[in-house]
Amino acid sequence: EGIMFLMGRLLFMEHILPRKKRSWSLIPSRKMCCRKFKMRFMKTEIPEGYKNSPVGIIPEEWEVKLLEDIADITSGGTPSRKIADNWNGNIPWVTTSLLNKSKIQSTEEHITQNGLNNSATKILPTNTVLMAMYGQGQTRGKVSILRIEAATNQACAAIVVNKSARYDYIFYQLSNMYDIIRNLSNDGSQKNLNLQLIKNIYVTLPPLPEQQKIAEILSMWDVAIEKQTLLIEKLEHRKRALMQQLLTGKKRLSGFEGEWKKVKLGEIGEISSAGVDKTLNINETPVRLLNYLDVYRRDFLFDSELNYWVTAKKEKIESCSVKKGDVFFTPSSEVPNDIGNSAVAMEDISNTVYSYHIVRLRIIDDWDLKFRAYAFKTDYFYRQAEKFCDGSGQRYVISLTNFRNISVVVPLKNEEQSAIAAILSTADQEIHIAKEKLEQLKKQKKGLMQLLLTGKKRVITTTNTQTNENIRNQKSIRAV
Repeated sequence: EGIMFLMGRLLFMEHILPRKKRSWSLIPSRKMCCRKFKMRFMKTEIPEGYKNSPVGIIPEEWEVKLLEDIADITSGGTPSRKIADNWNGNIPWVTTSLLNKSKIQSTEEHITQNGLNNSATKILPTNTVLMAMYGQGQTRGKVSILRIEAATNQACAAIVVNKSARYDYIFYQLSNMYDIIRNLSNDGSQKNLNLQLIKNIYVTLPPLPEQQKIAEILSMWDVAIEKQTLLIEKLEHRKRALMQQLLTGKKRLSGFEGEWKKVKLGEIGEISSAGVDKTLNINETPVRLLNYLDVYRRDFLFDSELNYWVTAKKEKIESCSVKKGDVFFTPSSEVPNDIGNSAVAMEDISNTVYSYHIVRLRIIDDWDLKFRAYAFKTDYFYRQAEKFCDGSGQRYVISLTNFRNISVVVPLKNEEQSAIAAILSTADQEIHIAKEKLEQLKKQKKGLMQLLLTGKKRVITTTNTQTNENIRNQKSIRAV
């Protein structure tokens, strides 16, 4: 135990404490160090039928190989855009933006034979596995299966799997390693992958029949996820169509005949900006802040959803309060057609102020509460916001004066507002339920991948059944 204590202290100092702060006084207790040493160095019990490997414990009949040992791995290129003859041909050309889909069946851009001949790109066969070596956001490390013959740009690594493995199994194996692969990126100013890093990735390989079975099972979840995604798109399209009809008076609900009125925002309430900044000042009062993204991402605002804290002066807290029925808008964007997104406060939200990046409309008239969340989401409203905004190409903003001049068409009867809001709210609920089911399918698939691709859960094939029987017979012979 004394040796374990000493080794544990040294490990803690070497791998956990920053070099400048290393001191024996900062090392954990004897008991903790011994426990850490045991966890790291004591031999893990290996279940029957399994073995240790460079990637951990795997079934005995599985292999571990470098990706370059089972595939030809290359990258593509980009023909010069200065030469018109390189583009708009009939050869599909893939960029990493398409790798957000699991399967690529078409491309946005095409190159010509001339572009192919005069660049580093090449035509890849169907069922090539593509990996993004770099790209915006979460793109790096994404993988897709190429379902057509196509060329790629230099940001895509093309993995052409040989006959020792199945391309679909390798696709799922690499998908499951997404976080690990992203962490392999080089440490330059821009974290990228490169071909050598990808070639040195270890993959686990069951016998081919088991690879096929695993891929078939996971593809069933992919089909279900794809169908659910299409359902959500249809529900969202139907809701948009309903909004354009019901919120413009083009389609009237049965039982309502009253007049609709065209009104300007400045006529129906008080519009104000000059909100609170994201600052902390010891001489001010702590309050929660309603942010730009809170409005951009939601239709309805609730007290329990806001938890960003800042400080503000007493007069600001009073003038920038968030009351039930207040409608908030995003007055700026990087593109002019994304201005004027809105959300409504569904309750008084105490101890909260709105950000100086958003605009508040406090409606004087007695509008239905839920109707307020939908009334400003028509194409007619967004076209006006785009028309009235000003910008230089990097940021577009709509002034308060122009905001006040935007108009909407509304039914005068509160009952008709409520009926319209009820229909659109039902559509929202259907979309919400469909999205929840999609998340469940994704979680189920992720859990299956963790089990099947590590061998923790085995699929039954003739091959592995026979192999397991042979292993048991060999162990019985050795025992005798």
